[in-house]
Amino acid sequence: MQEKLYFYYTNDLHSNFDNWPQVASFLKNGREKREAENQACWLVDIGDHVDRVHPIAEAFMGKANVQLMNDVGYDFATIGNNEGITMAHEDLHHLYDDADFQVVCTNLYSLTNETPEWLHSTVHTQTDSGIKIGIIGLTAPFNNFYELLDWHISAPVQELEKHVAHLKETADVIILMSHLGLTEDQEIARRFYDIDVIIGGHTHHLLRSGEIINNTIITAAGKHCAHAGEVVLTWDHNRKQIIDKEADVYDMTPLAKDLATEQILNDLMIKADDMLGKPIIELKRPINVKWFQHTEIMEKLTDTLKEWTQADAALLNAGLLLDQIPAGEVTFKDVHRICPHPINPCVVELNGDELTEIVRSSLTKDLTELKLKGFGFRGEIIGKMIFSGIDVETSQHDDGTEYVKTIYYHGKPLDTEQSFKVATADTFTFGRLLPEVAKSEVKDYFVPEFLRDLLAYTLRHKMSNH
Repeated sequence: MQEKLYFYYTNDLHSNFDNWPQVASFLKNGREKREAENQACWLVDIGDHVDRVHPIAEAFMGKANVQLMNDVGYDFATIGNNEGITMAHEDLHHLYDDADFQVVCTNLYSLTNETPEWLHSTVHTQTDSGIKIGIIGLTAPFNNFYELLDWHISAPVQELEKHVAHLKETADVIILMSHLGLTEDQEIARRFYDIDVIIGGHTHHLLRSGEIINNTIITAAGKHCAHAGEVVLTWDHNRKQIIDKEADVYDMTPLAKDLATEQILNDLMIKADDMLGKPIIELKRPINVKWFQHTEIMEKLTDTLKEWTQADAALLNAGLLLDQIPAGEVTFKDVHRICPHPINPCVVELNGDELTEIVRSSLTKDLTELKLKGFGFRGEIIGKMIFSGIDVETSQHDDGTEYVKTIYYHGKPLDTEQSFKVATADTFTFGRLLPEVAKSEVKDYFVPEFLRDLLAYTLRHKMSNH
């Protein structure tokens, strides 16, 4: 006798609720269909469901996302870095208190004396016919952030070596919920033959029909739930083993919306607007925001960053502010809309040569006109770099391009051998946007504050006469 096992999954929603009513419809209908056929079925999320870029996630600090997952009927979830490192310890500690699903994150450890009641290292479930399924979850080890928030993420391979052998003894099927990224998933599949399925996320990869490595099928459904996925396993009861593995993803955009979910989202948005409606300042005139020019608000925000981090200098890109700030009452909702990024302040140590190279790079069209997606940035374009604590004298080549003539620190030309503490957005500590920042051996991250918290402070304390 053969039996099919169905897993419907989502990953990397990032609180992008545009497709959520369609996703809810897909998941609910999938479950109803399988239950009507007496087929085993589970709903799974792979993390980064919460992203404070959205007012609902910001106002409810992720708990509304959990409510939405409860309403759909999820069975299991793991956490992504957006759940893990964008909120204070207590907020994550209680994020899933009301979850109707089990949260599995094998490599998340609290550095306080209290482990959240919702946190499981592994879980087991089984079908009515007795097929035992073991589930493990892993998240990406951003310990530079996690440990500042009193959490620790252990090495994924270390956890798999600890748990997979035991799961093999206690389960017929092993499922890994992985918020590690495709490269890591592929390496795990090569090393751990006993894992049957890896449902992945984090790197926003879309595997339309899965990828087979050794005994493992790997799948993922992109980002923002424009797609959702299905894994189908065929179990042979006579042979007591899986004889077939399939994975598909489905486009959510053309599907009918779940009207109850749409109504819940509307209600949550009204409540979020009210919760974020606390006034910060009353402006007599609007504040201009320009991505390729110096503006008063960006200069004062960069000054605030330097002062708040007690750095020698600071630099921020003007593209961080997405819109003008209108005259009249300015609320936290306005600040969130204008600066939605989950980006923290960071201080790096640089010598004068490295700081000079950063200033030079910041003037290039390649950087200022870069359309960036990722690294926490939720805007359109990097924009002009604004400095505090240093004065940059520039001139123009015959072709009109700007270049650095002299950089002054405390009125004197910059000492190339001197060491400086430079504050900036943590965005630049990743990738190769500003290599000198990324490769700095000293990086001090400031959490859980976002740059928008500094923007609110700047408006309240430095723009009161505006």
